[in-house]
Amino acid sequence: MGEIGRQHGGAQSGTDAVRLEDIALAFSLKGAKRYVAVEHIDLAVRPGEFVAVVGPTGSGKSTILNAAAGLLKPVTGRVSIFGDPLPSLNARAGYLFQADALMPWKTALDNVAVALEPKGVARSEARDRARGWLGRVGLSAFVDRYPHMLSGGQRKRVALAQMLIRDPEILLMDEPFGPLDAQTRQIMGNLLLDLWAANRKAVIFVTHDLEEAIALADRVVVLSAGPAAGIVGDFPVPLARPRDISEIRLEPAFHDLYREIWSCLRVEVSRAYATGPA
Repeated sequence: MGEIGRQHGGAQSGTDAVRLEDIALAFSLKGAKRYVAVEHIDLAVRPGEFVAVVGPTGSGKSTILNAAAGLLKPVTGRVSIFGDPLPSLNARAGYLFQADALMPWKTALDNVAVALEPKGVARSEARDRARGWLGRVGLSAFVDRYPHMLSGGQRKRVALAQMLIRDPEILLMDEPFGPLDAQTRQIMGNLLLDLWAANRKAVIFVTHDLEEAIALADRVVVLSAGPAAGIVGDFPVPLARPRDISEIRLEPAFHDLYREIWSCLRVEVSRAYATGPA
């Protein structure tokens, strides 16, 4: 399938934080059938680069993210993390899901501190560091609240602190702000950009919202409709940083880029709608 749009060169030379080389991912179905979700995926994310992935429903956005996390093994191709093959779970990455993954019986403080347990950090130190991270995400006054006592945006802030306290080198984010209202999504997007700017990590950010993708990312990658989805567009985002999400969307350059990417994406959305569920 030919690629559309301004290309970024596909896989990059040198040591990339994440590199997917001609990978295909498939699932077994009933009757010994196999569903190929994505194929011929070549994607490289450099250290410190923020890449957003968009595509129609069923295009394999989350599937690609799970391959980078080591949760899915490609049937063909190779996944490399900082130049090394990924044999199993990606221990150098943090993962933020769309659904809340907080433990309801733990306070916000303990939900963040628990992320340091696998590293053998003493409980008192873990709680001190968790308190600092909750301060950084604006929840200093809510450290003793349980998840059911927090709003959706506050729970997402706790989850963000829980991921970042481990200091992962790669951030894998699967529509993390999807369940939030529009205003809260903008607040969370600006918070994410502020935290990311402090010591830039490599980011793969999956979203169905093209405006969100452009506002956050250095590059926007567009996937085709599934099955056997591939990359059909790879667009650099030449908007200056730092960015305020509510303000950047008013700039003419933002709208020009939106129209350019949407001309690629809408073809795939139409194909997915016409085809229906796989």
